[in-house]
Parts: sequence; structure tokens; C-alpha cells
Amino acid sequence: MTTSLTRTAPPERDPLTRNRAAVANRRRAGTAQIAIYVLLTVMALAWLFPLVWAVYNSFRDYDYVLLNGYLSVGGFTFDNYIDSWQIGGIPHYFLNSMIITIPSVLLILFFGSMAAFILARFSWKFNIFMLAVFIAGNLLPQQTLLTPLFRLYNAIPVPYWMSSSGSLYDSYWGLIIVHVAFQTGFCVFVLSNYMKTVPFELLEAATVDGAGLFRQYWQVVMPLCRPALAALATLMVTWIYNDFFWALALMVSGDKLPVTTALQNLQGSFFTDTNLLAAGSVLVALPTVLVFIALQRHFVSGLTMGANK
Repeated sequence: MTTSLTRTAPPERDPLTRNRAAVANRRRAGTAQIAIYVLLTVMALAWLFPLVWAVYNSFRDYDYVLLNGYLSVGGFTFDNYIDSWQIGGIPHYFLNSMIITIPSVLLILFFGSMAAFILARFSWKFNIFMLAVFIAGNLLPQQTLLTPLFRLYNAIPVPYWMSSSGSLYDSYWGLIIVHVAFQTGFCVFVLSNYMKTVPFELLEAATVDGAGLFRQYWQVVMPLCRPALAALATLMVTWIYNDFFWALALMVSGDKLPVTTALQNLQGSFFTDTNLLAAGSVLVALPTVLVFIALQRHFVSGLTMGANK
């Protein structure tokens, strides 16, 4: 006796059931999107609230706030910005920050791009080791090197036209060297990965045309890395301009300190006008905001191009 097994096809789902399932899926997707938007909105407001609160109170008179409270509305004045500009000596300290920041950023981009070009151009066995060395410099806590650097800076003599102390300590050169040493590794890491995406045929064509390594680096690779360089320049300007630790540790002369230390002049021993301090903080932070606005297009382009490649 034989039996035949027949495979039956699964029953077709009712069109009404399919429509209900599709509607349920759309509702779940819509609920998830709403939840994401609400979460991101709350996070954005929480992130912006301290900045908005500082800017708002920087335009208010401190006596009016003491009398009516911080939640009151009124007492608006522009005197806080005028007083912080004059009392804090912001123009002088801002010039000091430019003397430190601009050469540091240019040297970091120059040395970092040259090292990244070599690591990306040649496939040597120790490339990974060299890249790890550059990255390891960023992983090392900077505070651990304070004591050795302090003793080293006092032991290295320099001409008096470079430093009034006769050493690297208490000089702009010392701060520039520190920033270049600590930030070049990150620049090499980013640019080496970016330069690897440059078609090797371009370099081969340049070699055939008689271009040397430096000409390939300067005239072929560097123009293609302009978005990445702009993104790195934005980050470096922000990091170095906002530095407070190294300036306070490696400088003693008050007239050489960067603008981040100018806020100390707005704080008294027994009393601090917080609204005046808020106005000074806004003035100090304004240059980095302007740099980001000026390089925003290149900054976003550098990030997105690096992600796509």
C-alpha cells in the first residue's frame, strides 16, 4: 500500500489582514520616529541651555538680578561687555592667543601632512608601528608630563630675544612646541587615512612627468586634502585657543598669558560679578565660533568625504 505525500502551499493571507499589518508597521515606525525626535530635541535643549543662559545674563545688570532674582526679566544693559573688554584686558590677551595659536596650527598641519604623506605613499613594514607611535602620543595623559617638561624647559637655554627668562620656560616658543608635539599625532592619523583614498594613479602620473616627492605632496596631494585640512584646522584652533593648562603651567609672566586666563581678572577675592564674567566668557568664545562659521562648509565636507571613502 503506497501513500502519496503532497506539499500544500501556505494559505494566502487575506488582503484585509495584509493592510492591517502594513498600517500597524507604519504606526510603529511613526511612533519610533516621534520618540527619536523628542529625545534629540530634549538633548539639544539640555546642551544649549547653559550657553543661552550665559548669553542672556551677560546682557543683564547684576544689581537688578540680585534685587529681582535670576528668573526675572529686565535690567538689560551692554555695560557688561564694555567693562569686561576693558577690565579683563581682552585685546592684549587675545593677541597673545593669536601668537600661540596661529603658528601652532600651521606647524601641526605642515608636519602632520608631511608625515601622513610618507605613511600613505609608501608601503613599508614599520608604517603601522609608526602610526601607532603617533596615536600613542595622544593617549598619554598630558598631566603626567608636567614635571619632566617643567624641568626640561628650565634647563634648555635660549637667546634672550626668544625668551626673557633665558630658557624655554615662560616663552611663547615653549607653548608652541608643546601644542605641536601633542596634536601632530592626531593630525597624522586623520590625514594618513584620508590620503590613502587618493588614487595612486595620480602619483604615478606625477612621477612619470618628473615630479619629485615634495612636488607630489605639495601640488598633487595637498589640494585634494583641502577639506580634511580645513576640518583639522577648525579642531586645532579650538583646542589650542581654549588651552588653559599648559599656559598656566609653563608661563609665569602675566602679560604673556593667553586669553583664557583673562577671565581671572574678572574675578575678585571676595566678590564675583557673574554677569560680567558671563560677558567676558562670551567675548573669549566668540573667535572660535567665527572660525567654525567661516570654515563650516569645508569642515562638514571633510567629515562627510572621509566617511564616504
